[in-house]
Amino acid sequence: MNHVTIQTRFSDEDRKAIEETVRDVESRTSGEIAVVVVRQSARYREAEVLGGAFCASLVALVLSVLFLHDSLWYYIVLSFVLYGPSFFLFHKIPALRLLLVGNRRRSAAVRERAFQAFYQHRLYKTAEGTGVLFLISLAERKVVVLADEGIYSKVEKEKFRSLAGMVSSGMKEGRPCESLCRAIQQAGDILALHFPVKSGDRNELADTVRFEA
Repeated sequence: MNHVTIQTRFSDEDRKAIEETVRDVESRTSGEIAVVVVRQSARYREAEVLGGAFCASLVALVLSVLFLHDSLWYYIVLSFVLYGPSFFLFHKIPALRLLLVGNRRRSAAVRERAFQAFYQHRLYKTAEGTGVLFLISLAERKVVVLADEGIYSKVEKEKFRSLAGMVSSGMKEGRPCESLCRAIQQAGDILALHFPVKSGDRNELADTVRFEA
């Protein structure tokens, strides 16, 4: 899935609405909002190996029982022969890999990807430490909201976790744009209270939605 395919998960109207919401929020606070949408947060290579081995073993077992007189020798040989194609299948189809990945592993992967994006897009470089990241991971249907230390010094982290839950629920209900815009607006209300816009304030981060593989 390339960047174009990822972007089709949000229509042009959706992206415009999100960017306008970000601009509106940043017009009343010195905080900076960045939205990053990724296809998936990790490769889950362990699932490729496990899935390939399981699929190859299962098919080899069925073939051995039905056509090869329950031969252990044929089962072993077929398992090795079929491992390559089975591994390739799980390598190419992310949805198959995710079937073998637990919720805790997915959550950890999405959070790690959020930290990477936070530094990659330089949210830690804002003048007052007021960067806020909304990271949406499509395959996992999970959302992480991270704020810089300047914000966490005045606002409880739980408030931003609740915003992540709001967007995640909206994604599962088929209304990602609506829930994301509402969460950004609520983040703006929090930021405006503690970090109101100042004279000479400038836009330090682009308002565009960033789509990544």
